[in-house]
Amino acid sequence: MYRVATRNVAVFFPRCCSLAHYTPSLFPIFTSFAPSRFLRINGCVKNVSSYTDKKVSRGSSRATKKPKIPNNVLDDKDLPHILWWKERLQMCRKFSTVQLIERLDFSNLLGLDSNLKNGSLKEGTLNYEMLQFKSKFPRQVLLCRVGDFYEAWGIDACVLVEYAGLNPFGGLRSDSIPRAGCPVVNLRQTLDDLTQNGFSVCIVEEVQGPTQVRSRKRRFISGHAHPGNPYVYGLAAVDHDLNFPEPMPVVGISHSARGYCINMVLETMKTYSSEDCLTEEAVVTKLRTCQYHYLFLHTSLRRNSCGTCNWGEFGEGGLLWGECSSRHFDWFDGNPVSDLLAKVKELYSIDDEVTFRNTTVSSGHRARPLTLGTSTQIGAIPTEGIPSLLKVLLPSNCNGLPVLYIRELLLNPPSYEIASKIQATCKLMSSVTCSIPEFTCVSSAKLVKLLEWREVNHMEFCRIKNVLDEILQMYSTSELNEILKHLIEPTWVATGLEIDFETLVAGCEIASSKIGEIVSLDDENDQKINSFSFIPHEFFEDMESKWKGRIKRIHIDDVFTAVEKAAEALHIAVTEDFVPVVSRIKAIVAPLGGPKGEISYAREQEAVWFKGKRFTPNLWAGSPGEEQIKQLRHALDSKGRKVGEEWFTTPKVEAALTRYHEANAKAKERVLEILRGLAAELQYSINILVFSSMLLVIAKALFAHASEGRRRRWVFPTLVESHGFESLDKTHGMKISGLLPYWFHIAEGVVRNDVDMQSLFLLTGPNGGGKSSFLRSICAAALLGICGLMVPAESALIPYFDSITLHMKSYDSPADKKSSFQVEMSELRSIIGGTTNRSLVLVDEICRGTETAKGTCIAGSIIETLDGIGCLGIVSTHLHGIFTLPLNKKNTVHKAMGTTSIDGQIMPTWKLTDGVCKESLAFETAKREGIPEHIVRRAEYLYQLVYAKEMLFAENFPNEEKFSTCINVNNLNGTHLHSKRFLSGANQMEVLREEVERAVTVICQDHIKDLKCKKIALELTEIKCLIIGTRELPPPSVVGSSSVYVMFRPDKKLYVGETDDLEGRVRRHRLKEGMHDASFLYFLVPGKSLACQFESLLINQLSGQGFQLSNIADGKHRNFGTSNLYT
Repeated sequence: MYRVATRNVAVFFPRCCSLAHYTPSLFPIFTSFAPSRFLRINGCVKNVSSYTDKKVSRGSSRATKKPKIPNNVLDDKDLPHILWWKERLQMCRKFSTVQLIERLDFSNLLGLDSNLKNGSLKEGTLNYEMLQFKSKFPRQVLLCRVGDFYEAWGIDACVLVEYAGLNPFGGLRSDSIPRAGCPVVNLRQTLDDLTQNGFSVCIVEEVQGPTQVRSRKRRFISGHAHPGNPYVYGLAAVDHDLNFPEPMPVVGISHSARGYCINMVLETMKTYSSEDCLTEEAVVTKLRTCQYHYLFLHTSLRRNSCGTCNWGEFGEGGLLWGECSSRHFDWFDGNPVSDLLAKVKELYSIDDEVTFRNTTVSSGHRARPLTLGTSTQIGAIPTEGIPSLLKVLLPSNCNGLPVLYIRELLLNPPSYEIASKIQATCKLMSSVTCSIPEFTCVSSAKLVKLLEWREVNHMEFCRIKNVLDEILQMYSTSELNEILKHLIEPTWVATGLEIDFETLVAGCEIASSKIGEIVSLDDENDQKINSFSFIPHEFFEDMESKWKGRIKRIHIDDVFTAVEKAAEALHIAVTEDFVPVVSRIKAIVAPLGGPKGEISYAREQEAVWFKGKRFTPNLWAGSPGEEQIKQLRHALDSKGRKVGEEWFTTPKVEAALTRYHEANAKAKERVLEILRGLAAELQYSINILVFSSMLLVIAKALFAHASEGRRRRWVFPTLVESHGFESLDKTHGMKISGLLPYWFHIAEGVVRNDVDMQSLFLLTGPNGGGKSSFLRSICAAALLGICGLMVPAESALIPYFDSITLHMKSYDSPADKKSSFQVEMSELRSIIGGTTNRSLVLVDEICRGTETAKGTCIAGSIIETLDGIGCLGIVSTHLHGIFTLPLNKKNTVHKAMGTTSIDGQIMPTWKLTDGVCKESLAFETAKREGIPEHIVRRAEYLYQLVYAKEMLFAENFPNEEKFSTCINVNNLNGTHLHSKRFLSGANQMEVLREEVERAVTVICQDHIKDLKCKKIALELTEIKCLIIGTRELPPPSVVGSSSVYVMFRPDKKLYVGETDDLEGRVRRHRLKEGMHDASFLYFLVPGKSLACQFESLLINQLSGQGFQLSNIADGKHRNFGTSNLYT
């Protein structure tokens, strides 16, 4: 094998083949002028015989004739596939689908009954040909191109009717086989409907072009569509982009003595990864957060013995079994990795020679993935009623791939080294002063798939070049260069590709140069559409826009010239044959209903013809135009049929049209050949492209987070690599000052808390006192810290935890026959089993689902165990009997959510204090939530009657700390923590920018001097203008600052404005028509009032200096915002 890579293997070629075999000339372009016998399999094109080519030679046919096999005989290998389809058809519910299923015959893979109309499976029929294709991909829906439709038969037709909303062909006639299909223009929608319902689709295309009489068109497999892996055939020839979803892996789960292992295989990327030593909860979390295509369970799970509930009939492992039993899965045996890869190759019909790259990154001392309960309770996984952590980490306008990266970072925290790199990167980003790139985000899976199939269109090439150029821009900018270096390691972890800094930059330069040499970029306009006076412009627009503007003219000059000459010849033919006729008709003064005629564009026929009505050539004998009128013939379509009574043409025009179409077809073919050749070349740089695209996704995510963190006034914590908490002195542990619930903004005046955690906290407090919110806040801050992100606090010191677990209220699980208390015990068992002295454990209201006395004892024993382990954490409870138990605990500290007395009523303060709080505020909470007053009064009477003797806290706990009930009312300055508010003229433009920058600097500096002469104190002493170039955004350091800006419009006019949200204003300006490439000049000022004054000043004086302004009228408001400046 030949190895082609930067530093890792990406593409392999068979040793027996020359690299010349992979040149673009081997990839056919299926046009009407190039019929082909090529079949595309697994991204390769092979020369094969069509099934229709098989003929019986004449002569001694008896000696060579094979025994005929009945159509209803199934091979043993087909039986599992038939059963698989039967299982899926049983889930169909539509009446029309059920009627179609009754007509199926499961004696063949198509499900066709040969006794019904059009059901013959004889050799030579289309059904027979489709059966051969179906045998190659037996578990895929087969869609075959037939004229202007994609059709399906038998089982596949039933699937289309049920899941794609299509109607069966011929209605519900009982004498015909099931058939369904969609028009060619609706193929993408049909594929989306099928893949979204979990089906894979095999698409069979016709070879376009003339065929012999009574012969069937040849067909070939053009590609496949899988969930998360769309159909890309033909994309290189179109202008529109394809919505490319995230790839769906094939998942395999196994078990060993080290714990659970989950293997994920991405067919699109040809990669796989493995994670082992996982808990059952971690595996379930991954299944719920990952959309996968197929699920395989290894037989080692049947021998699992660490669970507490049966694996159905196969053993133990209740939580995972409950998750898997509701989904479709298959068992497999053998090696959990190699045999899973073999299953994937079988599923997708991939050649055995194809290799998959291992992207597994050694976990080392990496923290364990979040459990399902933890991720849902902080909103890392969207959960109704839980404030989303993801939504507050990034601005609202940041979506797509950056959000997915941050979510993956939270669910699978990085190692200490990577977290430190991420934090250092964010710190640099938050202090950057230069403009930043837009960070073009392209899915790595999309890049790999389009390049593999050579279906990259010119728009996607431009997008790829943007990715590469933005990497090079970061490299060449001093402030961004250091950020680029810091991003190398996080990108390595995300992609599994270990590419060093120098290799990345060199690879980007090479790939960008290759694209720039071939592809026509946006600012090039040397390929104008042909235009002639007598031919409708729409004709040339439709014909030539399909290939012009994609490739630089230097590469296609010969075909370009041929098209120009053919267009000119067509113009001459139309002028000579049609124009005299039109002139003659216009010269006739006729009453209403007289002759009419014009040169028109027949869009459906792609032709320019004469369109006339009610003219009679024989009456015009001897008149001008007579000779041309005699040449007119009725226009015919491609099948030789008359188009209509009003359409006419001439032999000369038809010959010119044919020449023009042939020239256009050759030009389009050449363009596609060059594009596919460029895609083949970039295959050698695939690792660089994947690495670069992922690096920009990470960069965009972290820049967005740094900007949002500054806006919310969050801080970077000090991250400490921990080695256990048992022997730590008071300078370590976890310290957070001014902790804020992550779902609140600082401006909302929420109560902040200070946390100094050196050991386990036993937390008490009233209902509504903020215990649950406090635990969520601690969990979020710790998680953000170990991920290298900013935290909602004034300052923080966070140790690197090996696991963070948050356990909140448990619900029952009827499917597993478990009560809520059983579920809680199962989860606590898992938590205790995975906790070390480097863990953070947060448990809310422990053991509340059972009888109080025994629940109290279980809770006390669990607290003892956690205390003995030496972890950090909080256990909150209303079980005050814990304090009377003789527990063996050394490090546990009692903490309470404080209360205070206001007008004789006890109220929560939501502040963390030392001690124990036995006040539950249960009666007050019941009243506030609308429980009838007589019920609450009765409850108070019963409480006094039964529990009066237990109300004296000092008698029961003479040696304990007293609980806090007196918090200064002045501290009650916040919002309740349970609030429900969840919250080319390029050179000319450069000269103009320089002139404007000089003018702005002089005008503003003079004004500052004037203000100082008037003895007006100003913080601003110097104007420093900064540039935001095309496709750049302002740095995060401008967030929250007032600024004055000048926008350079494409028409060379200026727009002067001021804002407190520069990034948002830039985005809004660029959304306007024609403004997407606008650049900006800006400077920061202290305060909006001064910004408004400078805005008016610049509008008035720039226009006076000869600059053209688009908002000159705004200068009339020159005193706005400055009324207090001179007082």
